[in-house]
Amino acid sequence: MHIVSSDQFSVGDIDEIFESAARMKKTLATAGGREKLAKKYPGRQVATLFYQPSTRTRLSFETAALKLGMGVVGTEAAMAFSSAAKGETIEDTVRVLNQYQLDAIVIRYHEVGGAKRAAAVSSVPIINAGDGPGEHPTQSLLDAYTIKASHGRLSGLKVVMGGDLKFSRTVRSLCYVLSKYKDNHIVFVSIPDFQIPKDVTDNLKRTDTSFELTTDMSKAFADADVVYWTRLQKEYLKDAKQLPKGGLVIDKQSLKLMPKHTIIMHPLPRVDEITTDVDSDHRAKYFEQAGNGLYIRMALFDGIMNGRA
Repeated sequence: MHIVSSDQFSVGDIDEIFESAARMKKTLATAGGREKLAKKYPGRQVATLFYQPSTRTRLSFETAALKLGMGVVGTEAAMAFSSAAKGETIEDTVRVLNQYQLDAIVIRYHEVGGAKRAAAVSSVPIINAGDGPGEHPTQSLLDAYTIKASHGRLSGLKVVMGGDLKFSRTVRSLCYVLSKYKDNHIVFVSIPDFQIPKDVTDNLKRTDTSFELTTDMSKAFADADVVYWTRLQKEYLKDAKQLPKGGLVIDKQSLKLMPKHTIIMHPLPRVDEITTDVDSDHRAKYFEQAGNGLYIRMALFDGIMNGRA
């Protein structure tokens, strides 16, 4: 089965993935457990095909495969170091990879819909590792896993999402997941040029998930259970005067506006939208969040190898 969109997962699917991820985490905690996992899928191979730069996603997928005893081949700069540089389509590349008896293909593509195009011609499971500003389903799973680990639930939450919401595939995918659970309220904090797209809010309306749009960070942070911040891609900004004073930055002063139980998340990389002096606060979960990507991606590989995912 292909993994191309967060919307394809049911609540039951997500529960099963989370249970598997928790088992992976527990098993990796001991030397004996790591040795057992490393013998799980000998002779299986995964290809990682990345048309855009990646640190956490690519390395966690490759580490996940290796920790399960699988082989890994791939390219980290497919636009420059694959036949894409000669004009080859994603469809033709995937058709060729299908001839190599692989067990899964992980793809990050630079345009929306790249993973779906690959899946349409592939008999090998395709995993979407991000397609332009489209979706990032495995990121949404690790994000939701992080939220549940902290709050014990994925319903009845006030989730504040801020920064570049227009071009953020992680925000779109996480909204798909949160919309599957009852009584969540999402607050989108940004300026007009970067506010959440209509397709996301249309889905929230369809699923009766309440939401609001604002530029007021102070108001948004009050009573927040989750603050999910993203990098503001200023190169897309039409008018710098739109930025509020101080920008959309979480710093030590911002922490005073948040409840003690709030968790602060970020898909990374960050630039200056969360200052480094926030890192030591107990609410900062973004590095733990990144670490959870390993367990989630191990769980997904495990499901695919067993024909469940």
